[in-house]
Amino acid sequence: MAKEDYYQVLGIKRDAKPEEIKKAYRRLARKYHPDVNPGDKASEERFKQMSEAFDVLSDPKKRAVYDRFGQYSDNLADAAARGAGPAYTGGTPFDFSGFDWGTTSTSTPGGGTSFRDIFADLFGGARAEREPPRPQPQRGADIEMPLSLTFEEAITGLTTNLTVNRSEQCSRCHGAGDTGGAVTICSTCKGAGQVQRAGGRLRFTQECPDCEGTGKRRPPCALCKGKGTLPKTETVKIRIPAGVDTGSRVRIPGKGEGGRLGAPPGDLFIITNVGRHQYFTRKGDNIYVTVPITVPEAALGAKIEVPTVNGKAQLRIPPGTQSGQKFRLRRRGAPSLRDPNVHGDQFVEVQVTLPKVISEETKELLRKYAQMNDENPRVAMGLE
Repeated sequence: MAKEDYYQVLGIKRDAKPEEIKKAYRRLARKYHPDVNPGDKASEERFKQMSEAFDVLSDPKKRAVYDRFGQYSDNLADAAARGAGPAYTGGTPFDFSGFDWGTTSTSTPGGGTSFRDIFADLFGGARAEREPPRPQPQRGADIEMPLSLTFEEAITGLTTNLTVNRSEQCSRCHGAGDTGGAVTICSTCKGAGQVQRAGGRLRFTQECPDCEGTGKRRPPCALCKGKGTLPKTETVKIRIPAGVDTGSRVRIPGKGEGGRLGAPPGDLFIITNVGRHQYFTRKGDNIYVTVPITVPEAALGAKIEVPTVNGKAQLRIPPGTQSGQKFRLRRRGAPSLRDPNVHGDQFVEVQVTLPKVISEETKELLRKYAQMNDENPRVAMGLE
């Protein structure tokens, strides 16, 4: 594996960022993992090469050694820390271990410069240690909460109280996560600057989130334990506007997670889920309902009372109305979320119901009607 180019193995450029390295490895791991290719020796070997390449390139210290020498080993890492070791030129590494790095020097007017100094300048020397970063003001995260509403509540709007589990800026450290003090070894990564995370059977190395890869941090705030925020349970009064539907997002400003170092908190978003109505259905801002009418009402015409989302309304049924015919009641639908003064329409579909035969007298009336009106609707359709 020493002769393999780790960058080619992962299919990335030499200046690839850590996220690009991680993304490339995950993509290849899904393709060549032994569980995906049982019994495939070539895929198994490929997966081993990828894992070795990722192990080196995902570790900043190991990657620095690899970029410097064209290969990685613990001995090379120790040599790099001392400022000595083979120099990588893109081909076979050259071994300068026979030179006396501490005494051999070049002559200058001001004195000698050792080969150690020359190669330290040439290769950049060991990576300079970084101080743990100071936290920056950071807006709090948003929170999403579901809320179930009845059909009527969605149409008319609702004001209610919700219990929200959120956070607020720590009063002791003001969101910094620490109160100052001497720098110490990060307890999360034990000074390594990286932590491992498990993903199924695979393990991934990533930058420590607490020290941001430096391996050091200041003592965390005793009140918030370094988080910069404290948990808070709060009762929040919310107003759901008229006209919401399933999936609507209602924003409550400033009631999300607390910000840090004076930054504002996030927002609370209420995601509505509207229940079904007994006989109304909704499509956008329009409301649909089916209403039964009698044969005389359909044949002779009538004025009937129909339900709407805002109460009862009068609907004129013209003579000769057929079953399934639709009528529109303007502005009787749901209010618009964009403009509460704008409403959709309500569409009423009528269904003609047959009369019940409750007596011999009723039967006789129907027979007389049939004799007086001998029309056959099937003939008009060409069925007879």
